[in-house]
Amino acid sequence: MNEVEIIFENEDFLVINKPAGLLVHEDGNGDETTVVDWFLQHYPDAKGVGEPRILHGKELERSGIVHRLDKDTSGIMLLALNQDSFANLKQIFLDRVVKKEYRAIVYGNMKDKWGTINRSIGRNAKDFRLRSAERGAKGTLRESVTEWEQLKCGEYQGEKFASLRLRPKTGRMHQLRVHMKAVDHPIVGDNLYAGAKLKQSNNLGIERLALHAHKLLFELNGEQYDFTVPVPNDIEEAEKLF
Repeated sequence: MNEVEIIFENEDFLVINKPAGLLVHEDGNGDETTVVDWFLQHYPDAKGVGEPRILHGKELERSGIVHRLDKDTSGIMLLALNQDSFANLKQIFLDRVVKKEYRAIVYGNMKDKWGTINRSIGRNAKDFRLRSAERGAKGTLRESVTEWEQLKCGEYQGEKFASLRLRPKTGRMHQLRVHMKAVDHPIVGDNLYAGAKLKQSNNLGIERLALHAHKLLFELNGEQYDFTVPVPNDIEEAEKLF
C-alpha cells in the first residue's frame, strides 16, 4: 500500500497526507487498495463511522471519510474517528467555513497575477461521467468559485507553464480541474481534462496530476486548527524547470 502519513491525531479525527495514486474509497469498479483500507487496518473501532452510500445495490465502504480527494491528487485529508466528530466536520464543510488551499502546475502562463473563476459546473455533454464549466454543460448547474494566484511562470523546452495557488470556495467534484480547463489552463498531467495539451506536452517529467492539497484551516468546537502538508518533491522539482 502507498504510504499514508499521519500529520495530526486526537480522539475525534485524523489529519493525513494522502499520496498520489491512492483511491480514497472503493468505487465499485475494482478491488484497488484505498485510504479506507488503511484507515480500518489501523483504526478498526471506527468502522461504520460516516454516511452509507449504495452503488449498484452494494454499500460502499467509506468509514471515516468526511471529504475526498481525487485518486491522483496528493495532500491533506481529514478522517473522522467517531460519529459525532463526523457530523461536526461534515457540517463545517457544508457551511463552507473550511479554508482549503491547493498547489498546482498548469499549462501556459496566466495573464494576471491573481483572479477568480466563477463558473457553475454541470455534466460534460459528451461524457456524463465528467464535469464541465463551459457552454453546453448538462444537468443541474451548481455554483462553483475558485480563487487563484500565480506564484511563478516561465518556459521549459519552449513550452509555457505556471505554478498556482488555488483556493476553492465551493466543493464540487473535480472543481479545480474543471475550472482550470474552462479558462484554457488545464492542470499538468490531467488525463481526464487536459486533452491534447497532455498528449503534446513534455509535462515537465511529472507522471501524475500536478495537484496537491496543501493547507486546511478550520474551527471546531471553539478551537482553531491550521494544517499544512509540504509540496511533494516531484512537483517542487518540476517547478524548478521553468
